[in-house]
Amino acid sequence: DGKIYDAYVIYPKRQTSEANFVEYFVYQILPDVLENECGYKLCIYGRDICPGEGNAIEKRIQKSRRLIIILTLQSIRCEDLAYDQHIAFYNALIQNDTKVILLEMEAIGSYEKLQESLRYIIKQQGTIKWKEMPTGPPQSSSSKFWKHVRYHMPLPQKTS
Repeated sequence: DGKIYDAYVIYPKRQTSEANFVEYFVYQILPDVLENECGYKLCIYGRDICPGEGNAIEKRIQKSRRLIIILTLQSIRCEDLAYDQHIAFYNALIQNDTKVILLEMEAIGSYEKLQESLRYIIKQQGTIKWKEMPTGPPQSSSSKFWKHVRYHMPLPQKTS
């Protein structure tokens, strides 16, 4: 299918105390479970794309089978979307090109303050809720959370 990645990961990149867990989740837990245990290939900004590579973001999103969007209270309060979020929503909604997986990392409550495109995706498919404490050990890859994530992921591609 011409895709290189199983999923492109979008997460809030603002520096706050909650960002520490989100970054730990994005750079440690997510790759440990999805790449190391399940055989997926993820594209993560800051690991696979360096800051300043604007057009690389768009190309990597287009080369991904899924978009994993990490939702936090911080990402909801943020008025301006990051560049990768704009591209992701365009690909998911306008081109209907890429499926989206929404991971709700903390109880968000009402979705009223979300941008309309994100509310639409949530209404269509809902979110997968992380229920562990940020400081506790990560969930087992056989937990309900990871089973839901894997259900929405494509079949892992065999590398030759």
